[in-house]
Amino acid sequence: MTVSTHPTPTTDAELRAAIDRAVPSKANGTPLAALLASGIGVLVLGMLTTGGVISVDLKNALSIDKGIGPLAGKVVYAYVAYVLSFAVGYAVMRGKDYAPRPFYVATFVLVAGGFLLTFPLFFDLFLPK
Repeated sequence: MTVSTHPTPTTDAELRAAIDRAVPSKANGTPLAALLASGIGVLVLGMLTTGGVISVDLKNALSIDKGIGPLAGKVVYAYVAYVLSFAVGYAVMRGKDYAPRPFYVATFVLVAGGFLLTFPLFFDLFLPK
Protein backbone atom coordinates (compact mmCIF):
# COMPACT_ATOMS: atom_id res chain seq x y z
CA MET A 1 0.00 0.00 0.00
CA THR A 2 1.37 3.40 -0.99
CA VAL A 3 0.66 6.49 1.01
CA SER A 4 -0.05 9.70 -0.91
CA THR A 5 1.42 12.86 0.51
CA HIS A 6 -1.14 15.00 -1.32
CA PRO A 7 -4.83 14.73 -0.53
CA THR A 8 -7.14 13.99 -3.44
CA PRO A 9 -9.11 17.09 -4.50
CA THR A 10 -12.81 16.64 -3.82
CA THR A 11 -14.31 19.94 -4.96
CA ASP A 12 -13.93 21.99 -8.13
CA ALA A 13 -12.09 24.72 -6.23
CA GLU A 14 -9.62 22.22 -4.82
CA LEU A 15 -9.11 20.68 -8.27
CA ARG A 16 -8.46 24.10 -9.85
CA ALA A 17 -6.01 24.95 -7.07
CA ALA A 18 -4.20 21.64 -7.61
CA ILE A 19 -3.98 22.29 -11.36
CA ASP A 20 -2.69 25.82 -10.77
CA ARG A 21 0.03 24.42 -8.53
CA ALA A 22 0.97 21.72 -11.03
CA VAL A 23 0.95 23.83 -14.22
CA PRO A 24 3.11 26.94 -14.07
CA SER A 25 1.61 30.11 -15.49
CA LYS A 26 3.23 31.51 -18.61
CA ALA A 27 3.73 35.24 -18.93
CA ASN A 28 1.55 36.66 -21.69
CA GLY A 29 2.31 40.36 -21.29
CA THR A 30 4.52 40.69 -24.37
CA PRO A 31 2.07 39.24 -26.92
CA LEU A 32 -0.79 41.19 -25.36
CA ALA A 33 1.28 44.38 -25.62
CA ALA A 34 1.84 43.65 -29.32
CA LEU A 35 -1.87 42.99 -29.82
CA LEU A 36 -2.88 46.23 -28.12
CA ALA A 37 -0.20 48.18 -30.01
CA SER A 38 -1.57 46.90 -33.32
CA GLY A 39 -5.00 48.24 -32.40
CA ILE A 40 -3.45 51.61 -31.54
CA GLY A 41 -1.63 51.68 -34.88
CA VAL A 42 -4.85 50.97 -36.80
CA LEU A 43 -6.71 53.67 -34.86
CA VAL A 44 -3.97 56.24 -35.60
CA LEU A 45 -4.12 55.32 -39.30
CA GLY A 46 -7.88 55.83 -39.29
CA MET A 47 -7.62 59.13 -37.44
CA LEU A 48 -5.00 60.42 -39.87
CA THR A 49 -7.12 59.30 -42.84
CA THR A 50 -10.17 61.16 -41.59
CA GLY A 51 -8.11 64.13 -40.44
CA GLY A 52 -6.38 64.37 -43.81
CA VAL A 53 -9.73 64.58 -45.56
CA ILE A 54 -11.12 67.17 -43.15
CA SER A 55 -8.05 69.39 -42.80
CA VAL A 56 -6.01 70.64 -45.75
CA ASP A 57 -3.19 71.62 -43.38
CA LEU A 58 -2.97 68.07 -42.00
CA LYS A 59 -3.13 66.65 -45.52
CA ASN A 60 -0.19 68.84 -46.54
CA ALA A 61 1.75 67.91 -43.38
CA LEU A 62 1.24 64.21 -44.15
CA SER A 63 2.71 64.58 -47.64
CA ILE A 64 6.26 63.62 -46.73
CA ASP A 65 6.89 62.36 -50.29
CA LYS A 66 5.44 64.35 -53.18
CA GLY A 67 5.20 61.29 -55.43
CA ILE A 68 3.14 59.30 -52.95
CA GLY A 69 1.21 62.12 -51.32
CA PRO A 70 -0.38 62.01 -47.86
CA LEU A 71 -0.58 58.21 -47.81
CA ALA A 72 3.14 58.02 -47.02
CA GLY A 73 2.75 60.18 -43.93
CA LYS A 74 -0.31 58.30 -42.73
CA VAL A 75 1.43 54.95 -42.91
CA VAL A 76 4.71 56.20 -41.42
CA TYR A 77 3.00 57.89 -38.48
CA ALA A 78 0.72 54.90 -37.85
CA TYR A 79 3.79 52.65 -37.85
CA VAL A 80 5.57 54.99 -35.43
CA ALA A 81 2.50 54.92 -33.16
CA TYR A 82 2.55 51.12 -33.25
CA VAL A 83 6.28 50.89 -32.46
CA LEU A 84 6.09 53.44 -29.63
CA SER A 85 3.00 51.89 -28.06
CA PHE A 86 4.56 48.42 -28.31
CA ALA A 87 7.80 49.68 -26.73
CA VAL A 88 5.89 51.18 -23.80
CA GLY A 89 3.64 48.12 -23.49
CA TYR A 90 6.62 45.78 -23.64
CA ALA A 91 8.45 47.72 -20.93
CA VAL A 92 5.41 47.70 -18.66
CA MET A 93 3.93 44.26 -19.38
CA ARG A 94 6.84 41.88 -20.10
CA GLY A 95 7.19 38.93 -17.81
CA LYS A 96 3.71 39.40 -16.34
CA ASP A 97 0.55 37.36 -16.71
CA TYR A 98 -2.72 39.12 -17.55
CA ALA A 99 -6.27 38.05 -18.22
CA PRO A 100 -6.37 38.27 -22.04
CA ARG A 101 -10.05 39.05 -22.54
CA PRO A 102 -9.86 42.81 -21.77
CA PHE A 103 -6.98 43.11 -24.23
CA TYR A 104 -8.92 41.26 -26.91
CA VAL A 105 -11.92 43.55 -26.41
CA ALA A 106 -9.79 46.72 -26.38
CA THR A 107 -7.93 45.66 -29.53
CA PHE A 108 -11.20 44.83 -31.29
CA VAL A 109 -12.64 48.24 -30.38
CA LEU A 110 -9.47 50.06 -31.52
CA VAL A 111 -9.29 48.16 -34.83
CA ALA A 112 -13.02 48.62 -35.47
CA GLY A 113 -12.73 52.35 -34.75
CA GLY A 114 -9.69 52.73 -36.98
CA PHE A 115 -11.35 50.72 -39.74
CA LEU A 116 -14.49 52.85 -39.53
CA LEU A 117 -12.44 56.05 -39.76
CA THR A 118 -11.01 54.97 -43.14
CA PHE A 119 -14.38 54.75 -44.90
CA PRO A 120 -15.51 57.66 -47.09
CA LEU A 121 -19.09 57.16 -45.91
CA PHE A 122 -17.89 58.01 -42.41
CA PHE A 123 -15.44 60.84 -42.99
CA ASP A 124 -17.76 62.52 -45.50
CA LEU A 125 -19.98 63.28 -42.50
CA PHE A 126 -17.31 65.73 -41.28
CA LEU A 127 -16.82 67.61 -44.56
CA PRO A 128 -18.31 71.10 -44.81
CA LYS A 129 -21.57 71.12 -46.75
